[in-house]
Amino acid sequence: MAYTLDNLRTDIRNYTEVSSTVLSDSVLATIIKNAENKITRAIDTDQNVFYATSNAIVGNRYVTIPSDLRAIRYVQFKDQAGNQFYLEQRDTSFMAEYYSTPDTQAVDIPKYYANWDEEFWVVAPTPDKTYGITISYDKEPETITDTTSTPTPATAGTYLSNKYQDLLLYACLVNTYGYLKGPQDMLQYYQQAYTQAIESYAIEQIGIRRRDEYQDGEVRAQLNVKPPSSN
Repeated sequence: MAYTLDNLRTDIRNYTEVSSTVLSDSVLATIIKNAENKITRAIDTDQNVFYATSNAIVGNRYVTIPSDLRAIRYVQFKDQAGNQFYLEQRDTSFMAEYYSTPDTQAVDIPKYYANWDEEFWVVAPTPDKTYGITISYDKEPETITDTTSTPTPATAGTYLSNKYQDLLLYACLVNTYGYLKGPQDMLQYYQQAYTQAIESYAIEQIGIRRRDEYQDGEVRAQLNVKPPSSN
C-alpha cells in the first residue's frame, strides 16, 4: 500500500498506540520530515538527480547555485561550436592558488569548478566566452508533508512513500519512539527493522540499479558454506 500523509500518520499512531493528543499533526510532520532526511543522507539514490542548464558569462567566474541543490554531481560546458567538455572538481584553496588573479583580464577556457559558498559555485580560469552549462546535481527531495505543491505529495505520495513504505514507516517509528522516550525494547526493535530495510534499499539503489546484468553479471550474495572436508 502506497502511503499518503494521512495513512502514514494513522499507521504511526496505531503502531505506537498513541493518540493525536500527543502525536499531533505538527509533531508528526517534524518526525516524518526528519525520517525522510535521514534516509536521503544515508543512501545515494537516483531519485533526486536533477539537471539544470545555464550560461557562463564572459569575465564572470561565479555561477549561481540552484535553490534546491544539495550536491553537484558533474559540470559540463559546451562552446558555441557544439564541443562539450567536463570540468574537474577542486576545493577552493586549489582554486585560489591556481588562479590567484581572477579579477584581471586573464580569461581562458575553464578547467575546474569548486563549491564556493551557499549561493555560488566558481570556475577557473574565468570564462573567455559564453559557454552553455549543464549541471547534474542532487536536488532537495520531495517530502510527503508538503501540502501546497501541485500535485500535492501529501495525497499523491513521493517516490519513497509509494515504493518503499516499510523503510519510511520504520524510520518514522524510530524517530517517534525516540520522541516518546521509550519503551526501549520497541525502539531497539524498530531500529533493527530500519537497519535491515535501509540495507536492502541500498542494495537496490546503489547495487542492482547501477549494474548491467549482461556486463556485470547478476548480483550474488556471499554464502558461508563449509567445505565437505570440514565435516
